[in-house]
Amino acid sequence: MTIKPIVAAIAVVASFSSFAQTELTVVNFGGANGDAQKKAYFGPYEKSSGNKIVGVAYNGEQAKIKAMVESKKVSWDVVEVESPDVTRGCDEGLFEMLDFSKIGNKADFTPAAVHACGVGTFVWSTVMAYNADMLKTAPTTWADFWDVKKFPGKRAMRKGARYNLEFALMADGVAVQDIYKTLKTKEGSERAFKKLTELKPNIQWWEAGAQPPQFLVAGDVVMTTAYNGRIDAAQREGKNLQITWTGGIYDLDFWVIPKGSPNKEAAMKYIALASSADAQAEYAKNISYGPTNTKALAKLDAKTLALLPTSAQNSKTALQFNVSFWADQGEALEKRFTAWAAQ
Repeated sequence: MTIKPIVAAIAVVASFSSFAQTELTVVNFGGANGDAQKKAYFGPYEKSSGNKIVGVAYNGEQAKIKAMVESKKVSWDVVEVESPDVTRGCDEGLFEMLDFSKIGNKADFTPAAVHACGVGTFVWSTVMAYNADMLKTAPTTWADFWDVKKFPGKRAMRKGARYNLEFALMADGVAVQDIYKTLKTKEGSERAFKKLTELKPNIQWWEAGAQPPQFLVAGDVVMTTAYNGRIDAAQREGKNLQITWTGGIYDLDFWVIPKGSPNKEAAMKYIALASSADAQAEYAKNISYGPTNTKALAKLDAKTLALLPTSAQNSKTALQFNVSFWADQGEALEKRFTAWAAQ
């Protein structure tokens, strides 16, 4: 029996396996969302594939992706992007086209999650939140958010036109189903800015998703607009922050692969795992964002389901973020908002 050739062969195989390990760079928005992804996606992917994930947090800067793709020096393999960016990036040729047959059965996904260049990874909502230790009576509508006599104190809002104009129209009595029909008219946008001006002296702006719960806990504001997952994370830390789901605006984040990724095959396998019902159910247990794979819902208990923006109760009066409206009018409205906020 020849031992040496066998030992040599094992050494070659071990060396090849080590060499074959792929280092996959996955980019997300960090924070509580990033932590939940590590538990639900990163660990299981590394275990099943033998590959290593390098996690990167960013603030959604599409210019970075564009620079990488145009210079043909792509170092990001999988990136989480917001819905307006998946469409824009796809149109500009920044993302790879996805073969959905390698991800899962389209019929298992909420229709909005299926895109030529991306797959929706979770449903999140921008909602009204408040500190229950500071308010004896809970605000129940956006009219309450504007009512500084009934609810004295500062309000925090995201520094931008997106979401705020919709909330302003809701506060002014426009029905949820008529928001975008109203906002796309000149009179409608005037009405929204006029309503925002009413509240302006009582607004404290936020720019990062971590800020709203911080402002509430510190007592800087009595209520705020916020991403529901950020409030959920604060609640898990024992903070008495509550959500009013009335008129929340829900949207999806997507996985995309930047054009020219050197690890496209491994990236597709990662997206497939992160789109599976088991992985998405695990993610939803760690942060209250709704799965896009509808089969994940059967794997969640009633308590977890009740915290999701996709639950029947929480989505009853919700508004779906209108990507095409903001693609058409967003630039002009954001410019106007910046000028208005500076006055």
